[in-house]
Amino acid sequence: MSLQPETFKSLVRVAAERVIASAPELTSLDQAIGDGDHGYNMKRGFEAVLGKLDAISEQPFDEALKTIGKTLVMTVGGASGPLYGSFFLAAGEALSHDKHLPEDIADVFGSGVNAVSARGRSHVGEKTMLDVLVPVLETLKNAAGQSDLIARVSTTAAEAVERTAPMQATKGRASFLGPRSVGHIDPGARSSCVLVQAVCASLEGKQ
Repeated sequence: MSLQPETFKSLVRVAAERVIASAPELTSLDQAIGDGDHGYNMKRGFEAVLGKLDAISEQPFDEALKTIGKTLVMTVGGASGPLYGSFFLAAGEALSHDKHLPEDIADVFGSGVNAVSARGRSHVGEKTMLDVLVPVLETLKNAAGQSDLIARVSTTAAEAVERTAPMQATKGRASFLGPRSVGHIDPGARSSCVLVQAVCASLEGKQ
């Protein structure tokens, strides 16, 4: 089985629309422990992706992911632009080296996760988007080939984002708050969850 271009286009569209719709929530979360611009920045970035969707969907998947990454780097701003951009650029680069979707989704996703970790010099447990991305990657690896993989991934993302609330941030602007960062969901983790669940919903036809 291979990912069809029309399916890929739908995935990108649904993911972008979900992020845009989540902007008020992401802004509220970021106002609590950040500088309050995460929702606006993500909305701006994914509106730019939607504006290029027809052109993106006509590209090979590896180049399409790289275009998404470059677009996010140029339009999102703040810390999130380089991080999300690095994810998609690295995922696209992985596809350029004899990887295929959906068969190699764990490897492709893992390349993106590694790029985020390297760019942010961060790891699991520091109250960042990695606290969603890494558990999702583990589910992709451990549940590969199982009929309920998509549902498991969606559930993993939802549970992982909630686990960021009791964490104390040690990376990013939230780390300046020290113990006061405890009790708040990380906005980057939440936007990662939104993206993952949007893709899952699109694949299951629930968008």
